[in-house]
Parts: sequence; C-alpha cells; structure tokens
Amino acid sequence: MGDNKVNLPPGFRFYPTDEELVVHFLHRKASLLPCHPDVIPDLELYPYEPWELQGKAWCEGSKWYFYSRKASSRTTRSGYWHPVRPEEPVFTSSSCREVGFKQCYAFHSGESPHGIRMSWIMHEYRLPVGGASGRSPRRKGLMKIDPTTWVLCRVYDSEDEDGGGGGGGGVELSCLDEVFLSLDDMDEISLPN
Repeated sequence: MGDNKVNLPPGFRFYPTDEELVVHFLHRKASLLPCHPDVIPDLELYPYEPWELQGKAWCEGSKWYFYSRKASSRTTRSGYWHPVRPEEPVFTSSSCREVGFKQCYAFHSGESPHGIRMSWIMHEYRLPVGGASGRSPRRKGLMKIDPTTWVLCRVYDSEDEDGGGGGGGGVELSCLDEVFLSLDDMDEISLPN
C-alpha cells in the first residue's frame, strides 16, 4: 500500500487538512461508507515502530497515513507514543462545527516514563463520542459498529524537511502566511518599467 500502487489520476497529490481527514476519510470509514480515493489502509499501529511504516501505510511525501483501532496502550517493541499537548477540537471551515479531535504524540525510545524523545510525530484523529451522525449504521449482515473505535493517524519525522511542514511539527500555514512568505522572492522577479 505504501508503494502508492493505486490507480490514481496523473498529478494526484494527497495533502489533506485536519478537517478533510476527519470529515472525508475518518467519518466515512466509521460510517462504513465508500471513500474516493480509497488510499488509506487499515493498520494496527502499535506492533510497528514509526520507521517501519514504509510499505505498510499510505505514503505521500514523508508522511504516512493509516486507519487503526483505538488502543489504550500506545507501546511498541522499542518505545511508546506520548502525548505532547492537550487534545484539540477539529472544526469545519464553513460552519465552525466541531467534527472531531486531534491528539499530537511524540515517539519515545525506551520504557515509559523514562524514554528518550525521538523526532517522530503522530497526529491521531478521532470522532466525537456519538461519532459519525450520532449512531452506527446498520447494514445487512453487519453487526452494529461503534464509530469511535476507529482513529486516523498521520506519522512523520519532524527532522525530515518534507515531513512535518518543513520541520515545523506539522503546523499548517494559512493562505495569508504563504503569501507573505512568498514575498521574500520578490527581488528575483523583474517588473516592467
């Protein structure tokens, strides 16, 4: 899956916002609805070290995306994922309605709580209690499913220039920030007299 061997149109790039990850991917997964493009695989995260995700999770640039079942322990063979800040709500851009939550974790090598913090970061997205539309869908032949058992994860190495938004820990720039940053290149542009 991580080899991107999915039939996608030329030029397809996967750079979803937090809102898009929750609304267009996680909500649909938890509601048993089809997702297009269906590129994010199911993966049980915790047997894998973050550097072992290549070839197992959907990879775009230096970020890996996958669905996982929510787990109480975030421990791997050589370390553990530790929260680095309080969970934040994810809102829709159009109506400012809360649609999910995002928790940021850092990977620590060794045993909790004395591990050494590594440069690996994970954003774990979950639906609110009551989940996708407040009820679980019923489909013929399927048991009732609790949508809050699914999470969507984005993992990257914050030291990798391409991984975390230029090493900024996954901070997304607003359109205005990008415009101001692009003004630094104005001396390279020659304007007509």
